[in-house]
Amino acid sequence: MARSPALLAFGGDSVIELLSAVVVLWRFRAHSGHEHAERRAARIADFIALRTRRLRVVVLALTLLGYSEPKATYLGIAILIAAALVMPWLAREKRKFSAATGSAALRADVAESALCDYLSLIALVGLGVNAIWHIAWADPVAALVVTPLILWEGRETIRGKAWGCC
Repeated sequence: MARSPALLAFGGDSVIELLSAVVVLWRFRAHSGHEHAERRAARIADFIALRTRRLRVVVLALTLLGYSEPKATYLGIAILIAAALVMPWLAREKRKFSAATGSAALRADVAESALCDYLSLIALVGLGVNAIWHIAWADPVAALVVTPLILWEGRETIRGKAWGCC
């Protein structure tokens, strides 16, 4: 409802992270074919991440071309603050568990948590500037700032090196 590209980038990443977590949970519940389940879970998590990143880039381009103007959203700001506080801890804990289990699928999920943290901070700045000073272009600029992160992470995921943690 706020038409915020920065919030959309964050929300899209949150959906990716949720789907990635479901894939990792499925992988750890698979009782047979450990190696096969691991490879398949990693491929599914990578596929989900790459496809939704492309969608976010398209939405950002449409906003920057003037097809919609973002509105201030205090609920969005509250969600971003909560994410900025929780995501670093979550990524750290997942990284520890990934190292202990040697799971490539979990390493991909760690990358999603780390990206979600960066996105929440950048989106928070864009939404905050728009809400406080009523500078509507701050929101799409924040989304523009995260675009290289999204694209770089997609490339690194394809190469199997998500966020340098793997």
